[in-house]
Amino acid sequence: MSGHSKWKNIMHKKEKTDAQKAKIFTKIGKEMAIAVKAGGPDPTVNAKLASLIAKAKANNVPNDNIERTIKKASSSDSANLEEMRYEGYGPGGVAVIVEAATDNTNRTTPEIRSYFSKYKGNLGTTGCVGYLFEDKGVIMISKEEGYDEDALMEAALEAGAADFVADEEAYIVYTETSDLVSVADALEQAGFKYVSAEEDKIPSTYVTLTSEDEIKYMNLLIEHLEDNDDVTEVYHNWENCD
Repeated sequence: MSGHSKWKNIMHKKEKTDAQKAKIFTKIGKEMAIAVKAGGPDPTVNAKLASLIAKAKANNVPNDNIERTIKKASSSDSANLEEMRYEGYGPGGVAVIVEAATDNTNRTTPEIRSYFSKYKGNLGTTGCVGYLFEDKGVIMISKEEGYDEDALMEAALEAGAADFVADEEAYIVYTETSDLVSVADALEQAGFKYVSAEEDKIPSTYVTLTSEDEIKYMNLLIEHLEDNDDVTEVYHNWENCD
């Protein structure tokens, strides 16, 4: 999504109720558990885990919770979670990628398919829209912090950022996914506080919806996908999302 849309999405997440925030913590925990299983519990050698720890901290997940999640995922009695990816189209041809972490694909897959069908979309095969997105690290910094733009940009680029954009309400620092944590840490050490730092999928093209029905159903599709307990992330190329 565009930088402005992503900023609105981040602020929307931060404004959720405690119960909704707890669900976000649980979803990040599932992602961390899969990362530990795949690459081990040491974030210094497990880049995916390191990026998820940064994401957890940006979402105010307590350090004790993070440590417990890593410890549990390293034990033999941890849940047998499987990482799933679904691709398809929403109303008006909006490309949608859904990432999930589930212990029961026979439950999750039909649920995801039903959302696409119910809200005027179409669940496709893996790869049908993936080529429209590029994996990047994205660090969002609020303009309300009052930082000097030139100083922030210089610090980001010196830390290894790939690009720097000043959007309407935020500064956006783009990195290679492998550089996300090191750039975020460097900015923090330089005194720049970020609102979020996480891996993202950046669309190469965007779709603008003009029909009221398409906008309504696209909002419902995103809402139900994000509310599903097994879904960890939803990416799309809807330009004018609410």
